[in-house]
Amino acid sequence: MNPDWAAFRALFPTLQHKAYLASGSYGLLGAPVAAAIHQYMDDRLEKGADWGGWVGKADAVRDGMAALLNTGPDEIAVTTSASAGINALASALDFSGPRNKVVVSNFEFPTGAQIWHAQERRGAVVEHVPEAPDGGVPLEHFERAIDERTKIVQVTHVCYRNGQRLDVAGVAKIARERGALVLLDCFQSVGAMDIDVKVLGVDFAVGGMLKYLLGTAGIGFLYVDRGHIEGLIPTVGGWFAQADTNAMDIFANDPAPTAARFQSGTPPVMNCYAAEAGIGLIRQLGVPAIEARIREITGEAMDRLTDTSCQLATSRDNAQRGPQVAIRSTDAAALTERLAERGVITSWRDGNVRAMFHAYNDASDVGALIDGLMANRELLA
Repeated sequence: MNPDWAAFRALFPTLQHKAYLASGSYGLLGAPVAAAIHQYMDDRLEKGADWGGWVGKADAVRDGMAALLNTGPDEIAVTTSASAGINALASALDFSGPRNKVVVSNFEFPTGAQIWHAQERRGAVVEHVPEAPDGGVPLEHFERAIDERTKIVQVTHVCYRNGQRLDVAGVAKIARERGALVLLDCFQSVGAMDIDVKVLGVDFAVGGMLKYLLGTAGIGFLYVDRGHIEGLIPTVGGWFAQADTNAMDIFANDPAPTAARFQSGTPPVMNCYAAEAGIGLIRQLGVPAIEARIREITGEAMDRLTDTSCQLATSRDNAQRGPQVAIRSTDAAALTERLAERGVITSWRDGNVRAMFHAYNDASDVGALIDGLMANRELLA
């Protein structure tokens, strides 16, 4: 049975007066997530402190993310951000030997590349994988960059700048053949695209709950393949990274035997309430259905945009795109502001207006976007 998309859309009050196409910046607040945040407030007022309940909320987020990524809860760390997860992982890697190279695609969000460049003081050598003239990053470019000196490769699933999707499984295969690890940044896809970390063959994955997972900021996740956990000891940690959080031992560091060793201090409690509810919405619909819905609506948008002579920075090929449609502009910041004045909420990066769709969008949002763009043709490339 197909999901009732109209009923799903009705859970997001903002859509009553806005065409919201900025889910890749911040997903809309749904009624169940708002209710979860209010529940946190009620619990605080009633109980004051509820450490057992709060830890349970963090565990529920861990379980939900494990289900979405097709992995085990022991392979998920609940972090305060994707950055926190990458930092914890980077701190556990040794760059003193011959394998000291970090390969980073030019599609990465700045945080990821910045963290790896920060490891240069610890001996890391960072090499960037450039785009091709068509705007994508082909496997041949990774073939040239990944070698016997490569310790880890960071690859984004969907580029935040132009919506282009990378061949993650292909990159992972090259890395595996050459003895390198792979970190997947799936912030711009998780919740909108079906992701199986085992099928993709990645060793690690990071993301957060504020975009397509419909939660809030201040909470993220790190997936660590269980085969790597024992051999990696982060030097960025805290009491919720310990094997026994109640040990309160100030004389030793005893990392958890699970991916929890990549966590740090007190969990982001209120954010766990929101994240649990957002993940619940995604799991209730099912990511395959959500992905199909987004593919349909983005495909319609791209075809209509092409018909109106808009230049797109995103490939129409389903295998090379995700939930974002990037439209070229001569002044993307001004065009984004003009659209917002009409109640069409987008964002911009790298000279592109980004229309980032979720399953709650429909044809009326596409129409509002096109009407707004046509009213501002002078700002289109």
